[in-house]
Amino acid sequence: MKRRIFCCVLCFLMVFLTGCGAGGVKVKLPAQEEVTSKTLQDVFGEHGMKVGTCISPYMISQANTEKLILAQFNSITMENNMKPDYVLNQERSQAEGHLVVEYQGDTLKILQWAKTHHLAMRGHTMIWYSQTPEWIFHEGFNTQGAYVDRDEMLLRMEDLIRGTFEELERLGYLDLFYAFDVVNEAWMEDGSLRPTLWSEIIGEDYLWYAFYYADQYAPESIDLYYNDYNAVYKAAALVKMAQSLVDEGGRSLIDGIGLQAHLFTADDLTKYFAAVDQLAETGLKLELTEIDVGLGKYQSAQYPSDTNLRTQGRFFYELIGGLFERADAGRINMDAITFWGFSDGLSWRKEYSPQLYDEELNPKYALYGAMQIKEYAGY
Repeated sequence: MKRRIFCCVLCFLMVFLTGCGAGGVKVKLPAQEEVTSKTLQDVFGEHGMKVGTCISPYMISQANTEKLILAQFNSITMENNMKPDYVLNQERSQAEGHLVVEYQGDTLKILQWAKTHHLAMRGHTMIWYSQTPEWIFHEGFNTQGAYVDRDEMLLRMEDLIRGTFEELERLGYLDLFYAFDVVNEAWMEDGSLRPTLWSEIIGEDYLWYAFYYADQYAPESIDLYYNDYNAVYKAAALVKMAQSLVDEGGRSLIDGIGLQAHLFTADDLTKYFAAVDQLAETGLKLELTEIDVGLGKYQSAQYPSDTNLRTQGRFFYELIGGLFERADAGRINMDAITFWGFSDGLSWRKEYSPQLYDEELNPKYALYGAMQIKEYAGY
């Protein structure tokens, strides 16, 4: 008898955990076509914005994900394949005596795919402390050599930035790009400059030189962005930086500030919008460049229960709605918003269930929240 009771309890717990636990919740919402004839492209276009997603080679190789991307988005950012680790050629740099940018393999495949499907692109990214090969900072482009001096590192920075735009032009893809993240994540939350090899070798003015070179080599059609996360804590530092990025005649070298917006449902949107408004006062363009909204808070993910997913849907509704309202009123200059993915199963933060669609590409309250369809957004 005790064994029978134990088995019944165990079965109940298994059903409960698979139905309400971290990976088993299946909140079935109506398919998008049953709710609206519009796509994300339609909704964002009504406010003068492109809507984008990050992509990987895998995403465009699968028929179901490719179909969704092409239906919903008109802008893409490579998740990884344009970062320095992927586009700098060590052997050619050593042979030619200068830093060489060369697109290969999956990077070329994505560029051609974007061109074939007439998708606009954000470039991401050139000057960054992460996913950048250590060898570019050493003599002989070899980590066994000593670090180069300031003058040499400035030449290499110029090579990287010039090489990026020249390679895209040579290959016939430059006209796909409307924005480029020139520098990524240079500031700490306390308002100090992040210590990196860029800053240690060149000095704190490496930011100015990055935008100076980008301004020289980028066509006028490409907006030059600084991109970072945790805008709530960094807004004052970003404003000060933006004001310093001017040439000798006082002309701005920077066009926009990218806000990554890796947020959580526990975050305070009032504080977030205060940071957005503060940054808007610079007069620069603003873009949310990497949106995802995780359930719960940092290092404390919540289960994707119906209650928690409704909270997420409402968060997306208020976040995107607040941006639309500001853009429509002319309070911010925002021409694009990019989601950092679309499916929970493909997200870099999948443990937080942060995306618009679940792992099976079913719509979530989050999708309808982003589309401003309140009755399906978890209210």
